[in-house]
Amino acid sequence: MTLARVSQSPPSVLPSPLLQSIIRIFSSSACPIHSSRRISSPVAAAFSQVSQSPHDVREGHVMVAPRPSSRRHWKPTCLYYTQGKCTMVNDATHLEKFSHSLTIDLPVNVSAADKVKPQKLDYLLILDLEGKVEILEFPVMMIDAQSMEFIDSFHRFVRPTAMNEQRLREYIEGKYGKFGVDRVWHDTAIPFKQVLQEFEDWMENNNLWKKKQGGSLKSAAFVTCGNWDLKTKVPEQCKVSKIKLPTYFMEWINVKDIYLNFYRRRATGMMTMMRELQMPIVGSHHLGIDDSKNIARVVQRMLAEGAVMQITAKRQSSTGDVNFLFKDRIR
Repeated sequence: MTLARVSQSPPSVLPSPLLQSIIRIFSSSACPIHSSRRISSPVAAAFSQVSQSPHDVREGHVMVAPRPSSRRHWKPTCLYYTQGKCTMVNDATHLEKFSHSLTIDLPVNVSAADKVKPQKLDYLLILDLEGKVEILEFPVMMIDAQSMEFIDSFHRFVRPTAMNEQRLREYIEGKYGKFGVDRVWHDTAIPFKQVLQEFEDWMENNNLWKKKQGGSLKSAAFVTCGNWDLKTKVPEQCKVSKIKLPTYFMEWINVKDIYLNFYRRRATGMMTMMRELQMPIVGSHHLGIDDSKNIARVVQRMLAEGAVMQITAKRQSSTGDVNFLFKDRIR
């Protein structure tokens, strides 16, 4: 850190008693100039965050906003850790610099949790894929649908199989270079087929799905911000990777449709929702792990205000066609 040199200033002249009185009035903490933006409701206050931090990035680590109630200095999240590949979890210096917890970004206020309506699902799996040509990132946040608490996460960078090395390097540099995480991507990315195998192990460990039984999820559902992730991208990637579309991807919740029907206003994307709900973004937009956390925060907020999460789209296994279950939906 660079320290600025401070030159010695000449002795200051004390103001008159009258001027000192005026200064004290305007420097008081009660002065309205220093008041923070008013939160519209107790629930909004429960989910409000402190001011957004700068998007400082380092190799494999992304700066995130701190927990609202915490006085500790926040730290960048280790993206090797989110994939279970950090080799420095016992290194005191590393732990001092980088966060190894996702719960800090998804706090729950007890008073807000009491307002949640009964849900038909036990768990919500917030999924937000990254990658237009092929999937580059596969992040999932697991949230308890009733308590709103963060339970677990799954995060993998995905290595495309249909690109030559030069195009792949350019692709990753364009996508992740701006975040400073292209190095961690190259260090950790694995093929999509392997990602799904590890994801299925993760789901089984969390009692969300049984590999031997197959079929749909057990009292859980994917939540996406739009239909693209599961309607379009996963089926396309399965074809490229030459694997059959898993049955647990046959239905999902589009949070845009829930948002429209609950608040009676349209939201074209995550950023619109967060702006309307007066929620500052955590981390970097279009970094999948951060987007999935921010969508999870929106879901937490909606649950706290009384929304009920339910399936909005189902794919027919025989034809592959998708049926949309809400009359009022984002098209």
